[in-house]
Amino acid sequence: MVKIISDSTSDLSQDLLDRYNITLVPLIVRLGDQQYEDRVNITSEEIFRWSDSTKKAPTTACANVWTIQEVFQKYLETYDEIVAFSISGKMSATGSNMVEAAAELGASDRIHVVDSQSLSTGIGLLVMEAAVMAQEGKSAKEIVAHVTSLIPLVRASFVVDTLTFLHRGGRCSGAAALMGSMLKLHPKIVVRDGQMLVDKKYRGSLARCIPAYTHDLHDDLLRARPERVFITHSGCDPEVVEQVRTYLTSLNYFDAVIETRAGGVISCHCGPGTLGVLFILKERPPEALPLDSGGALPCPRQRVFDPLDSLSRDSVERSFRLCPRVDWRRPRGVAP
Repeated sequence: MVKIISDSTSDLSQDLLDRYNITLVPLIVRLGDQQYEDRVNITSEEIFRWSDSTKKAPTTACANVWTIQEVFQKYLETYDEIVAFSISGKMSATGSNMVEAAAELGASDRIHVVDSQSLSTGIGLLVMEAAVMAQEGKSAKEIVAHVTSLIPLVRASFVVDTLTFLHRGGRCSGAAALMGSMLKLHPKIVVRDGQMLVDKKYRGSLARCIPAYTHDLHDDLLRARPERVFITHSGCDPEVVEQVRTYLTSLNYFDAVIETRAGGVISCHCGPGTLGVLFILKERPPEALPLDSGGALPCPRQRVFDPLDSLSRDSVERSFRLCPRVDWRRPRGVAP
């Protein structure tokens, strides 16, 4: 038998974890001098309240080797092999700690660590594929080969509501955060090659930008594997989430449209109101055009991008996409 383990940044709901027999290794959230385990004794709402009241940035840390060893040791006693998933190695050392933990247990031949090269339910999509295969009795070798082939096909992106948390975490300048707030700017972040990149910038209320973002995904959504698509958010307006769900359902394409909440570690960096639609493509499309300027955002504590590029209002308005009003009642391309 094969046991599936993931770090806590996979953002799968407790219901999914229970249903598919998935165990989490918690990463660390620090609020000032206090330390918590993600998904164990801290919630996103508590993190947001603390940050708003103190005007300070929460910080995060990878799962340490000893914590990982405890989890691995427990399941080595009852399972033949373990397949463990980690957040991208370019964002966290959790994956390398998993490899070290397996080596120190003398079980590197039984514990197989997969660097997802993603985050949030971008990891979760791979974890669920693995869990289904484990339930079907597939070997660890078969599972690892399959999910590894899917890694380049995962599409993980999200739209940020507020730049406040990016600023508090040092990944956005104060001037950019202020101007972004004034002009209602919402960057779209994508995960590519294990790093977070600025793809597109939307302007307007979040209620207008989220529909525009979702419609922009239309062509890729219809090239996706149909088993499941995730809506993952850090506390968006329920009406906005429901609009996204209704649109995805109206495509009559996906077997399951699954809503999940971002956990503490992801919420520390994206802030409240962030929403993403995540899925796996059937096959890799032709190379896309280069992303907008902004650069890679691999590490917390580094300034990852300046969403404005310039403090000129004219240049900002030229570079940021205005969000049109979107008719949610029919998919794009369907005649009225």
